[in-house]
Amino acid sequence: MSLRNDALAIMKAAFRAADPVEAVLRHLRLSGDTLIAGRTRYKLSKYERIFVLGGGKAGATMALALEKLLGKRITGGLVNVKYGHTAPLKRVEINECGHPVPDEAGVKGSQRIAQVAAGAGEKDLVLCVVSGGASALMPAPAEGITLAEKQATTKLLLACGANIHEMNAVRKHLSTLKGGQLARLAFPATVITLMLSDVIGDNLDVIGSGPAAPDQSTFRDAIAILNKYGLLRQAPASVRNRLEEGAAGKVPETPKSLERTQNLIVGSNRLAVDAAKGKAKALGYRTMVLSTTIEGETRDVARMHAAIAREIRTSGEPLRAPACIISGGETTVTLRGDGKGGRNQEFALAAALDVDGMKNVLLLSAGTDGTDGPTDAAGAWCDGTTLARARTQGLNAAEFLAKNNSYEFFDRLGDLIRTGPTNTNVMDVRFVMVGK
Repeated sequence: MSLRNDALAIMKAAFRAADPVEAVLRHLRLSGDTLIAGRTRYKLSKYERIFVLGGGKAGATMALALEKLLGKRITGGLVNVKYGHTAPLKRVEINECGHPVPDEAGVKGSQRIAQVAAGAGEKDLVLCVVSGGASALMPAPAEGITLAEKQATTKLLLACGANIHEMNAVRKHLSTLKGGQLARLAFPATVITLMLSDVIGDNLDVIGSGPAAPDQSTFRDAIAILNKYGLLRQAPASVRNRLEEGAAGKVPETPKSLERTQNLIVGSNRLAVDAAKGKAKALGYRTMVLSTTIEGETRDVARMHAAIAREIRTSGEPLRAPACIISGGETTVTLRGDGKGGRNQEFALAAALDVDGMKNVLLLSAGTDGTDGPTDAAGAWCDGTTLARARTQGLNAAEFLAKNNSYEFFDRLGDLIRTGPTNTNVMDVRFVMVGK
């Protein structure tokens, strides 16, 4: 039994289960002239044009599923995706742009998306594809705010450890598309939004900042979040002004209800985790899903997973070896140093400190989108030999962790997990593997 080979096989099973094409086609189908979305039916003969709009790391492959299903019925459309996350499309245009910090290409694409939406009429159908990353990939700054100012605000939120719900609450109120505003632009067209969830709880208004979903957050909430992290005074003056004017009722709120819209979640972290569990069982492991809703500071979550490995080894609880404990969700990293890495690599580095010397134990953490933070790695793994191997190269794991420099640490050990873009995104998967 090779823990590394098995961990890779389990990870690949999880990634396959999150395939966006299959996810879309599980929830959307044709019956003659009727499009069935979940439990809702739409007579296509009622519509003169069908547009595909949206954004996210899985946007291209979700649009590919729509082309497979609807073919020439699609009039056209545009989807913003992260650089490199493309697919061979014939009817829908792909626009590559920046993530996690938005760039000018994203702004231009979002402006074109807004134009198509605003030009849609009562006899048009807009199919909106939204997946993780859409918040950054569909940057349409509100009036009076520049891209640079929105970038600065995004960087502040990324560095402070704010979770995705908090980040998106702020970003929705600095945008002209997020928080239901894309659907408001498209009205009176019919809008069906297909969502691949990368957020804990699968909140419709948080996934990709919910461009076609009623928004539960307010300008006051956005201000409270910036205050919570001591960022309000650090934010650009234009950002502060807009939020304060919105809280005072001088700027229209994001829509709290929408007509002629349907939001349908087609995939989530649960699919990936269940597939991982099935593969681990097939490989002979006793398995348990810890949770698909784990969030919090990455280092704390890593220590908890390492503690489970120790408990299995010493007491056989909650499972006897060979065991595979699986978890999903998305943690956050509070930046303390100037190193390079992502939450999954930092998880592995923090866990390595706690499993040092343990035999036949391995922990893996990887992002299902194939990119962990601003790196080319999906994540990393560690085992009881990680620190010993590091010491032979003169690497001090604690120092690398203090500098948030997990990428260089694991790159030098050859323990980074590189998958390339997977064209999906349903948060992270983590495995605690304990052999006999």
